[in-house]
Formats: sequence, C-alpha cells, structure tokens
Amino acid sequence: METIKFNLRGDEEFIPLMSLLKATNVVYSGAEAGEVILQGMVTRNGMVETRKRAKIHSGETICFDQYTIQVL
Repeated sequence: METIKFNLRGDEEFIPLMSLLKATNVVYSGAEAGEVILQGMVTRNGMVETRKRAKIHSGETICFDQYTIQVL
C-alpha cells in the first residue's frame, strides 16, 4: 500500500471525500470518484463510506485500492 499524507489548508475544517480522492490523484475524475465511493470501494477509518460528500477531517484515514490517505 502506498501512503499519501494530505494537509488540509489552514482555513479548512474538512474536505469532501470526492474532492480528497481527486486532490490526491488516486482517481482520474470526479465521476470516477463518485462511482468508486458509491460502489463501496472506499473506507473511512476502517468502515465503508458511501457518501460522496462526506466531510473528511484532520486525523482521519481513507483507503482506496492500494492507497492509504492520511488527512493531517
């Protein structure tokens, strides 16, 4: 698994899950991000997350395919 560390901007409290997948380049498009989320292929802190716009906060871990994204 490849680990990606993602820093929220100083003025951000969260990032929507779809945007996080796009920002870290683990998917090619927003459409692909939405599809993999709806198919249950993404986990949030070890639990399947199917909400495309779920608010991801600092300290959370997202896993998809061979990627682990740590939100800082």
